[in-house]
Amino acid sequence: MKLYIAPGACSFASHVVVQELDLPVEVVTVSLTDPQGLHKQVSPFGRVPALQLDDGTVIAENTVILPFLADLVPGTSLFAPAGSVERAQIQSWLGYLSSEVHTGSFRPINRPGRYHADAAQHDQVRASGIALLRAALAPIAAHLQTRTWLVGERFTIADAYLGVFLGWLARAPGKPFKDETLDAYYLRYQQRPAVKVAADAEVA
Repeated sequence: MKLYIAPGACSFASHVVVQELDLPVEVVTVSLTDPQGLHKQVSPFGRVPALQLDDGTVIAENTVILPFLADLVPGTSLFAPAGSVERAQIQSWLGYLSSEVHTGSFRPINRPGRYHADAAQHDQVRASGIALLRAALAPIAAHLQTRTWLVGERFTIADAYLGVFLGWLARAPGKPFKDETLDAYYLRYQQRPAVKVAADAEVA
């Protein structure tokens, strides 16, 4: 199998899970700015992450790739059994992070041109994205005030995904989203050996 990723992109979540599970997956680094990048040739959506199976089948999107990878190791603590409440809770967080945090908030912040053709309006678009992000992070911070991880008091694929966006926050100029609960959570995330290995590989 091959996992196509780009440094600094949301594909980091899938990269972390590959490392957590020690899966025999070749991690292929691509450039998002390369119009001829392999991910554009492999993924039906032309973006990362993209997971290419040995038979050539391609699976796209973190919300699908993360559960698929975890299911390759039956019984892993990164996920939960089919039909269980915990599995539904983990998938619920994946959906929320994808829709409200990533697409709903970070996309207008990072790519305001998608929302308004007039560059003079981009600051206003970003400001709207920042407001949306604050609102999206609020229930996450509240949930984590009494918990170490999102579900079941253990690191799961949902945490692998959340850590990506907290990393984006940590690099934001002026750190406009200071929250002690999220800061402590992100420190725990960074300290995981698999996260360190993936991060080092993406800057190598």
